[in-house]
Amino acid sequence: MDDRTLKLFHLSDIHFGLEDRRALAWVEECIAREKPDAVAITGDLTMRARHGEFDAACAWIRALDVPVTVEIGNHDIPYFNLFERFFQPYRRFHAIEDLIEAELDLPRLAIIPLKTTTRAQWQRFPWSNGWVTQGALDETLAAIDAQPAGTRILVAAHHPLTERRERDNKLLTINGTKTMAALAGRGIDAILSGHIHDPFDMTVTTSGGPLRMIGAGTLSHRLRSTPPSFNEIVIEGDEIRVNARNLEDVATTDMLIKEVPENALPPRAPGDPVAPVGAVPAIDPPVS
Repeated sequence: MDDRTLKLFHLSDIHFGLEDRRALAWVEECIAREKPDAVAITGDLTMRARHGEFDAACAWIRALDVPVTVEIGNHDIPYFNLFERFFQPYRRFHAIEDLIEAELDLPRLAIIPLKTTTRAQWQRFPWSNGWVTQGALDETLAAIDAQPAGTRILVAAHHPLTERRERDNKLLTINGTKTMAALAGRGIDAILSGHIHDPFDMTVTTSGGPLRMIGAGTLSHRLRSTPPSFNEIVIEGDEIRVNARNLEDVATTDMLIKEVPENALPPRAPGDPVAPVGAVPAIDPPVS
């Protein structure tokens, strides 16, 4: 039985088109030097799902010389070509097709995908927030149930699963509460996500038991309240340690937000969660 320590790099929201080249060069160097056991990228590879953005994103990911799994983010589904959005939403991923929602099988650890993006949402517009369909949840639960006994499980998704914003009950991820309870009931170790551009590491109470939720920040110029970062996740025995590594050498405790916000825009209203480092841009970052 292989009980060695595992190191994962959890990246998210690279947003080619508004990527931070300095941050990406730093991440490339970290991966080349440290050779993590795997890299999990939890969506939003591009800014507007344009062909040039996908070409750059796929080339960058393909050059990483480690096992990689990639989730689909809401920014990765075509915005302007509605035919592709509804009938060929993943066509532009062709260069890394084998990495999309790939289940990574590591020593006594499985990283299993959960789809939270949809082509359309009749409940709301725009279609940027999360939605876990019953089919997507069933696929993830089946993959969890197929793992050998004793396998540790990390689930990878794009959107955090928080269903409602606490202060005003605004809908965030459709079916998030049910999904959290189902995953907690399966005893997974954590769910990895992105979408909001600030890192977090929190454990929530569900009807199925406690669920650990780990979020990665961004490697783009679209900052919310923390500098560009990625998560280093170390699994050693029964312990999972998260280090929010960043370009400014800010301590992880100062990087983590305590509550899942509505979106990746900088906090402007009272009650919006802000990381202790408080690196909030003076103006809202560009979106295209």
